[in-house]
Formats: sequence, structure tokens, C-alpha cells
Amino acid sequence: MPQPKDALPPLGHAISGAGSSALALLLIYPLDTIKTQLQVQTQAGSDGRARGSLADAVRRIVASEGVGGLYAGLATNLANQLATGFVYFYAYSTVRKGALRALSGDGRPLSTAVELAVGAAAGMVSQAITLPIGVVATRQQTAHPAERVAWHETVRDILRSEGPAGLWAGFRPAMILCANPAITYGVFERVKSALLRDRPGQALSSSEAFWVGALAKTLATVCTYPYIMAKVRLQWRPSKDELAAGGQDVVYRTSADVLRKVLAREGVAGWYRGMQTQIIKAVITQALMLMIKESFTLRVAWLFALLRRRPAAAPVLR
Repeated sequence: MPQPKDALPPLGHAISGAGSSALALLLIYPLDTIKTQLQVQTQAGSDGRARGSLADAVRRIVASEGVGGLYAGLATNLANQLATGFVYFYAYSTVRKGALRALSGDGRPLSTAVELAVGAAAGMVSQAITLPIGVVATRQQTAHPAERVAWHETVRDILRSEGPAGLWAGFRPAMILCANPAITYGVFERVKSALLRDRPGQALSSSEAFWVGALAKTLATVCTYPYIMAKVRLQWRPSKDELAAGGQDVVYRTSADVLRKVLAREGVAGWYRGMQTQIIKAVITQALMLMIKESFTLRVAWLFALLRRRPAAAPVLR
């Protein structure tokens, strides 16, 4: 019999989380590119046309770069997703197991407040370690086609123009946004516990995990979207054409600076530009990831159980 998921070591949860996160992103990557580009756009382009719709973004990207433009920065973003997923789920599993031992010795589930704190702590650790990969990925996704370069050249350009601190652009809003996975996983675990209350020893079905994940991610995205937009704009670097058209209005220094300039230029609606696409992307990705992870985790648990029962192989003499 495979061991239960709760008996998995943090490494097992990290492998499961990283793999499911990367696969989910790969399945919907064009949507990720579109939502990122929408988040850094002003209300109108240099041609004066209104921007912000999903269809308009698809037309512009395909017209200027072809279908390949929808996959800009794919390798870097997948590396970012693998690293972020691995670190997040390793930290989340470690902290949550410690909290369960310390606070729930009687077998009761953790409170919502503790679930949120566990998610936030794991998110902070993950962002502090992997943020530079995310900055490089954002630069590649949002760069003008004529200015887009390979990831190592992007790193070199950031270091040359902004110093090492440039690799951690958006660090403060990233820390604030640790509330996003905290809300997501807090809601997911609470709803999951409610659904399984009368089904001890069972796991969520794939469809249940999908819809619970969708609900959790929608709530988290609506609550934190202005800072999601601010983080992306801080990590973005405007092209020469965008600088010529927008001047200092498209150069941002802090998340407060982003929110102030966007509010002055576009009103409160500007804080939520691209939110519809963000929610579609985030909900589908998160729901897919949680659905895939439920299946991945069972298989990783089976593999760990198999490896633990298997005697060590004798060394081969040559």
C-alpha cells in the first residue's frame, strides 16, 4: 500500500508541487504572456487606440511577432515556476508539519489563521529565493521584440544598468503578495476539510480539486490584484518607444509610485487593468495545478513508499 500523502517528507511535496506547477503553466502559457503584457500597458498605445482586452492583446502580439510571441520567455518562466513551486511546497510542507505537531496534537485541523500564516511564511521564503528568475522572465515576456535577448543577456543588462538590486525589483509588493498563496491555500484547505469531513481517509476527486482551487484563487486574486499589477510594472522595463511616448510616467520606483501614477492617469480602473485575464489565467493555472498535484502527490507517495521498502543495491565491482 502506498503511504498516505500526509506522511510524505517535504522533499516529496516539493517535487510534486514543482512538477504540477510547471505543467499547469506550460498548458496555458500564451494566456500568461497576454496577462503580463496587459498589466504593463497604459490606457492607450502610441496610436491612441484603447487597449486592455484579451482579443486585442492576442491580435497585436500575433501581428507583430507571430504565434511564437505568445511563448516569449517560456524557458525562463518554466524554470521560475519549477524553482518557485519546489521552494514554496518544501517550505509549506515543513512549516505546516511543524504547526500540526505543535498546535494540533489532538488531530484537529489547523485553524484558518494558522493556515494563512503557514502559506504566507512559505511564500516569503519562496519569493526571497526565486524572485530574480521572475524578474528575468517578466523582462523577456514584456520586452519589445527588437529589444528581447536571451536570459543570460537579460541578467547582464539588469546588472549593468541597475546593479544586483535590479534582480530583486518588486521585492516589497512580492512580500505583500505572499498573502495571495496564503489566502489560496488557506481557503483550499478549509473547503477541502469541509468536503472530506464525512469521508475520512479519502482524497478530493480531480473535479473537486479543480473547482475548489478555482474558488480559492479567484478570491485571492481579487483581494490582491493592484499589488500584482504594481509588482509586474516594477519588474518591467519600458522600451525606447514607450519611454518616448510616456516619459517619467512609465518609470516606476516603488509600488506606491506605481499606484499613484496609474491612479492619476487612468483612475481606479487602471489598478485593475488586465484583472479579467489575470483571473482567468490564475484560476485555470491554480485549479489545474491543484488538480494535477493531487494526482502527482499520490504517485510520489507511492514512489517514496516503494523506495523505502527497497533494500539498498549492492555496489557493482568493475
